[in-house]
Amino acid sequence: MNDILNISAYKFVDIDDPQGLREPWLARALDDGLKGTILLAQEGVNLFLAGPEASVRAFVGFMHQDARFADIAPKESWSDTQPFKRMLVKCKREIIRMDHPTIRPAGGRAPSVRAETVKRWLDQGHDDQGRPVVTLDTRNAFEVDAGAFEGAIDWRITRFGEFPAAAQAHRADLEGKTVVSYCTGGIRCEKAAIYLRSSKDRHDISIDAQRDELRRLAKTRNIEIVREFVDVVESAKDEHRPAFQSLRSSFKDHSRNWSIVM
Repeated sequence: MNDILNISAYKFVDIDDPQGLREPWLARALDDGLKGTILLAQEGVNLFLAGPEASVRAFVGFMHQDARFADIAPKESWSDTQPFKRMLVKCKREIIRMDHPTIRPAGGRAPSVRAETVKRWLDQGHDDQGRPVVTLDTRNAFEVDAGAFEGAIDWRITRFGEFPAAAQAHRADLEGKTVVSYCTGGIRCEKAAIYLRSSKDRHDISIDAQRDELRRLAKTRNIEIVREFVDVVESAKDEHRPAFQSLRSSFKDHSRNWSIVM
């Protein structure tokens, strides 16, 4: 009898103090007899949990008491055994590591589109404004090899941190097109779509925006900024940038007065 409820969910949302959520969430999950993994970061939450139906729904109700997670609607499936061995709640720097701290929920979520609409666009070959439509697989290469949508763009990245450079290298291929990205976990798609939009549509102001965001981040972590390296060029296009090369040289200078790079 399938009496174990399995849920998965994510929310791309600003969390000022992930560590402050860790202990109460872990305690509640253990009290409810749940097993699985919850990842918390300043960019949101991602979770996979399983247990008796009443316990799982009680935990979801517990999350809904926090306004930031009130609209979380987990995906559900059923099994006859518990798929997880223990209950973990982890805090990470990023749910999905991209190494671009300016890609944050506060900057606004990426636009979403219903599956029915995407199918109609792909069938007719363009969106409702007549722009060509392409699908972009943001997953790692080994995941793409397991199966992908027909005709989807695959940049053969081995980790998500390679996505920004790949996006810049293929920027011209996407020009004038509506790009529908997909992945196996929602936060990766959220960040990928925001990066594509910001690097294309707001390139001229992205330097100031990134500087302001990094300064705010440094302040929240009590980090003093002692030096800035700025290249007014396309981000991650190549390594032939004066400020970037200066940064690399500074790493070798043992007399430098800084130890953290943001």
